[in-house]
Amino acid sequence: MLKFEPRAEASKLMSVASPLLALAITVMIGTCLFVLLGKDPSKGLQMFFIEPVKNLYALSELAMKVTPLLLIALGLSVCFRSNVWNIGAEGQFVLGAIFAGGVAMQAGPTTSHWIVVPILLAGVLGGMFWAGIVALLRDRFNANEILVSLMLVYVADMVLNYLVFGPWKDPAGYNFPQTITFAAATKIPRLAGGFRTHIGLVVALIAVAGFWVLLFRTYMGFQLQVGGLAPAAARYAGFSSRRALWTALLLSGGMAGLAGAFEVAGPIGQLTPHVPAGYGFAAIIVAYVGRLHPLGTVFSAILMSMFYIGGELAQSRLGLPKSLTGVFQGLLLFTLLACDTLVHYRVRWVPARPVPTNANHAADAAKGV
Repeated sequence: MLKFEPRAEASKLMSVASPLLALAITVMIGTCLFVLLGKDPSKGLQMFFIEPVKNLYALSELAMKVTPLLLIALGLSVCFRSNVWNIGAEGQFVLGAIFAGGVAMQAGPTTSHWIVVPILLAGVLGGMFWAGIVALLRDRFNANEILVSLMLVYVADMVLNYLVFGPWKDPAGYNFPQTITFAAATKIPRLAGGFRTHIGLVVALIAVAGFWVLLFRTYMGFQLQVGGLAPAAARYAGFSSRRALWTALLLSGGMAGLAGAFEVAGPIGQLTPHVPAGYGFAAIIVAYVGRLHPLGTVFSAILMSMFYIGGELAQSRLGLPKSLTGVFQGLLLFTLLACDTLVHYRVRWVPARPVPTNANHAADAAKGV
């Protein structure tokens, strides 16, 4: 029989191998899913793992998905390491988009391209403002940040809908719920002609280095991590739990808001009800698959982006439902949680003991046992 035994200390090997094992199990389950749906598994897996990386154009589109996921996941990693459970990054993403869109709509034909800087700063402030509400309610009234941040996602969606259906609706937009198309000066500069990849990717990669320094090379990062791992020890050492709460949430909200600004001033170019794309929720999986480490989030963001693009391709080319993207994301998360058991436990094969029979009892009785 198989038996789980606690390890004396967490396995470093399994900590690295667990995401890879989870991905392998996800692929196997996905193969079975394609068979049940009556589709060729090889073609289905090709949509998810080959098509998104087969040429330069595909890689540029992959980078477009990586950018918001990576930015949001970096902020969430700080929150989760600090034991602050920000589940509402999607709402902070939307508020960042709204704030950035409000600035972008002020641009005209003669506006300088430098307006991109205020647009991005407005996005950061929008995300920080929405996360600040969570921090305030947690700090002053001890409200649960999980519920508050999650419920604020729906409030953010309603604010967006109110604006695009109401005061910000394009008067020449044939009554569609959308703002005016932003002026050309507001467009985020692209990295290369012919591709949609913009400087947001560079900013995200710089942020990876910045967050690595913050978490592992600064006193502030040490305070945040100690507060998350051992709150009692942090209080004994004189670290401020209130400061850690506000720092983690404002950083996380700012990164989500920045992602929202890049999204509306980049590929979308206007505000619509479709701005919420689920990046804030998917980034939670990205952060955990990346082991809450800035470098790990890069690889997990690439993987999650492949799921996004693969789901879209499977929908258009194979006639599969769009929800397949969420299925793969959920499978990856749950298999990771299952495989993480092996970080703290080892599996051992224990030979089963033979069950005594009546004849054995009689023989033992005759021997006086």
